[in-house]
Amino acid sequence: MTYRPLALALALLLAVPALSQPKPRPVDAPAAIRAGLESHDKALYVKAGWIRDPYILLAPDGFYYLTGTTPLPNDPREQSDPYNVGLRDESIVGWKMQAWRSRDLIDWDSLGTPFSLLDGVWNQLRPEAFAQTPPKDWRLWAPELHFFDGRWALVHTSPRPVRGANLSLTQGAKLEGPWENPLGEKIGVRHDPSLFRDDDGTIWLVYGNTQIVPLKADFSDLAGDPVVVEPANRKIGHEGCLLRKIGGKYVLFGTAWSTDKGRKGSYNLYYCTADKVTGPYGERRFAGRFLGHGTPFQDKQGRWWSTAFFNANVPPLSREAARGADLSADAQTINEQGLTLVPLDVQILPDGDVRIHAKDPDYASPGPDEVQQF
Repeated sequence: MTYRPLALALALLLAVPALSQPKPRPVDAPAAIRAGLESHDKALYVKAGWIRDPYILLAPDGFYYLTGTTPLPNDPREQSDPYNVGLRDESIVGWKMQAWRSRDLIDWDSLGTPFSLLDGVWNQLRPEAFAQTPPKDWRLWAPELHFFDGRWALVHTSPRPVRGANLSLTQGAKLEGPWENPLGEKIGVRHDPSLFRDDDGTIWLVYGNTQIVPLKADFSDLAGDPVVVEPANRKIGHEGCLLRKIGGKYVLFGTAWSTDKGRKGSYNLYYCTADKVTGPYGERRFAGRFLGHGTPFQDKQGRWWSTAFFNANVPPLSREAARGADLSADAQTINEQGLTLVPLDVQILPDGDVRIHAKDPDYASPGPDEVQQF
């Protein structure tokens, strides 16, 4: 009995750091988001919640679909530890894919968790790994949603309980199971897989930094050998690669830290262009500061945006503090936890080349910690 006051005081003391953690600011007001979507000139904080690698698709049904690396629904750490970086053993990252949809990029409706690691091929092929690994240690990273020929295609990567990727398909137009895995174990270990459909209908699997390989039309096998594609002057980055066709050019996007050192500096988006999907590609160019692993996408009016998110070791800097600052001491950002949309200026030049850069001034220019000179 005599130890209860001391134990209570100790418990309260240990709880103080969690209680005193900074909280993300509220999302922008709907009227401000609506005005910003129309003006297309500044970053918009549109959705709260712990998310990395946010991917947005404008589907044929007129909805924008959002997914990304997320915790399990209702994980209390979203509130108690909002700036959890999501890495290493005590990661907040879960094993189910959360998804949302919106008609206007303002109001987002949850679609629950239409896919989990239990739906993928490795649960079928390596059930013992799932049985031997506690579910709290399962991880589903960087999912992307695509819609091809009346059904959904999902790709993602995972470090546990089986290190590998998944390429899974719905049986119809609803984003729901049961899921098929026609590529089977041929999906293998592919970091941050993405899908790109070319003008001739060929679907390419994009992964790593960077390899691309065509897929058979029914997704049952690879339709060729992987080809390495990269900028003429250096690697595109280390993760988050994807392809877009803009005008007559193939545009390869990739992600790297500004310092070329892991978790040092700002997490940025870069790109290069080519006349053929297999290259050769030109030199790496700068698309935007703090836009690493963002999704470039077009809205219903054809305007380009990039998703952005919190990826740092410390809470977000103010815009004023980050302007012109050397951020090389640590991983730092101005993005709040949640989904931010940043307008992109995408121009097709007279010679057919494509120029891309963020329009918001706080995302538009490299910082002094940038290794590559642009």
